[in-house]
Amino acid sequence: MLILLVEDDPSQLEPLRAALLKVGHTVDALADGETAQWFAFRKDYDLLILDWMLPKVSGVELCQVYRRAGKLTPVLMLTAKDTVLDKVMGLDAGADDYLVKPVDVLELLARVRALGRRSPMWQGDILSLGDLQLHLSSLTLELGSLTTQLSSREFQLMEYLMRHPRQVLSHNQIEQALWSYGEEPESNAVTTLVRRLRQRLQTIGVKDWIETVHRMGYRINPPF
Repeated sequence: MLILLVEDDPSQLEPLRAALLKVGHTVDALADGETAQWFAFRKDYDLLILDWMLPKVSGVELCQVYRRAGKLTPVLMLTAKDTVLDKVMGLDAGADDYLVKPVDVLELLARVRALGRRSPMWQGDILSLGDLQLHLSSLTLELGSLTTQLSSREFQLMEYLMRHPRQVLSHNQIEQALWSYGEEPESNAVTTLVRRLRQRLQTIGVKDWIETVHRMGYRINPPF
């Protein structure tokens, strides 16, 4: 998933970012609410993780503005505030879940998985498109009795395509979804990655599902 992680304490931001990256997510990690608000309205995130107390714009304020704009992406709120009233305030601001600091990384990752499964396409840790199944826990693709192992980046691309079936996704959209803020992919990175993923798909008998749309980008176009 493409995740916006906002935490102003560097001693907490980097470990959380590293843990999310390790399990295959793409993470834009920021330290203030104002910058985070700018990003939240310009990129198509799958999940927002917001610290309550942020400089310039608090996590709660950001969440309220985001919801008033009609944005539906799940929000997980992190905070040291642990009273029932605090939790009610956070949830009423539009957060979908609430995690009290100090954050246990294993619990955070479990909450992230749970929020990511809210898409009806997910069943447990499996994302399905027809008979094709993408396994989150093992980074494998499966069709019938055939499986193929994906790299982290290949998995991210496959997940992004499967979450947007039959939609044309531009090079820029794919770069924003797969590379974190500050990373600079090479000019042919998306083309190379799509070619590698097509090769992986062919090993399990999936051919011609990823269509090149001239001068526009790519789309996954299953034959059903």
